[in-house]
Amino acid sequence: MALSWRFSVLADRHRALGSKLEDWSGMGTAWTYGKDMSEEHVAVRTKAGIMDVSGLKKVHLVGPHAIAVLDYITSRDLTKIYPGRSVYATMLNERGHFTDDCIVYRTGPNSWMLVHGSGSGHDELVKQAAGRNCAVLFDDDLHDLSLQGPIAVDYLAKYVPGIRDLKYFHHMQTTLFGAPVMISRTGYTGERGYEIFVRGQDAVMVWDRIVEEGKEMGIIPCCFSVLDMLRVESYLLFYPYDNSQMYPFADQPPGDSLWELGLDFTVSPGKTGFRGAEEHARLKGKERFKIFGMLIDADGPADLGDEVFADGKKVGVITCPSYSSLTKKSMAIARLDVDKAVHGTKLEVRGKTVKAGATAHTLPFDDPEKKKRTAVG
Repeated sequence: MALSWRFSVLADRHRALGSKLEDWSGMGTAWTYGKDMSEEHVAVRTKAGIMDVSGLKKVHLVGPHAIAVLDYITSRDLTKIYPGRSVYATMLNERGHFTDDCIVYRTGPNSWMLVHGSGSGHDELVKQAAGRNCAVLFDDDLHDLSLQGPIAVDYLAKYVPGIRDLKYFHHMQTTLFGAPVMISRTGYTGERGYEIFVRGQDAVMVWDRIVEEGKEMGIIPCCFSVLDMLRVESYLLFYPYDNSQMYPFADQPPGDSLWELGLDFTVSPGKTGFRGAEEHARLKGKERFKIFGMLIDADGPADLGDEVFADGKKVGVITCPSYSSLTKKSMAIARLDVDKAVHGTKLEVRGKTVKAGATAHTLPFDDPEKKKRTAVG
């Protein structure tokens, strides 16, 4: 906590649930609570969970040049994003390597909000906006409460007219329990879920109401780390843990291409002129590794950083492991040599607690057609 300079108004709620509030991205975050995380994983997959993800950084951009700033630093064609819609995007450096990912929300004709994690997104925004008709406001008063799971919509429908009609990657300005909020149909779980952006002065009230009223429906508070269990199943990457910032190549500076990370889909078809565009195009076919899935022959999770072997040779590293008590499967996201990132390839995990056979598996493991997160009605 020595490095923390950002604070959630829900800190006391997290402490009461058993959290020690470890630092993430400068904010004391509820990495764990005083209970079994698998209970929280099951809740999100079968009912719903409420999480405080306010450690995500929220940056508003306002002014006629805001779209030009965002168009240069992100991979998406933002002219197609209208007020009420959002998009997942990536940011690159001049070498064509990934530096951050984000969700870009268009909140009005000349107003936008960018939400990102622990990468360099804020610095890149400020640098590119300098000298332009664009105001950049870092908003740490805005808290982000993520209500994720199949019954999240049933709960919110009691209070928010039209919530069932809100499409995936769309958002609405409304009220919840009398407080002004922006509700976005987004999340980091692979489930149908909603992020509730709420002022700090109202965040405790909104959290308490959902926790108390949702109890009888099976909605429970969930810690930040349960997202690791969910994201492995749903193929959602987390900077810098899946990147070479964490697992560098011995003879190269950190940095990964979108082709290596499987994020090339975030470049809008035909878009050029964004930062790193030429290098991104040049790096196609030059992958040094591939992000890929693994099923492990074990009765529990492997460990982050466990090495992966094939035919006695090291061919990769596990960047995020998971074990589901629902499916009884041990899974992982891994950085694998390109020729081993093929579905069905036989592998071996040699780790701290797990030494077992494994099989390369396409991602995502859960809901590969994304029917849950995009469900209608």
